[in-house]
Amino acid sequence: MRVLGVDLGSKRIGLAVSDSEARIAFPAGVLESRGRKRDLAALREMIREREIVRAVVGVPLHMNGRRGPEAEKAVAFAGALADSAGIPVDTLDERWTSVEAERILRTSEAGSRAIKQRKGAVDEMAAAILLRTYLELSQREAERPP
Repeated sequence: MRVLGVDLGSKRIGLAVSDSEARIAFPAGVLESRGRKRDLAALREMIREREIVRAVVGVPLHMNGRRGPEAEKAVAFAGALADSAGIPVDTLDERWTSVEAERILRTSEAGSRAIKQRKGAVDEMAAAILLRTYLELSQREAERPP
């Protein structure tokens, strides 16, 4: 069961895909945002090609847990993606993913170069962190006794 992680941004959409067992998250590139209709079409094609059966979209909540305009856009996008692709799409708090992605990329020499050379490096890494968190939470939920 492959899962897609989506880090929605106004200019770029960071992407990550799980392995077939939904245990490991891999960065899967960046989609340059070209408007909701085109973005959904591109994601729908990726979902079909990679046989993805579920997705998670990051929701950027405020530090106090409140939803702002960007969070509302992310929730609406998640709903539109579910309708468009015909798969379940969950949402997950992503407050710290970009910060953690930047920290991870800055700690390695190669990562530091990646940030400078490729604008989408942080977005892609943030999507992978979001997906990794989602997969870990899903695994814990599945292992919890009834």
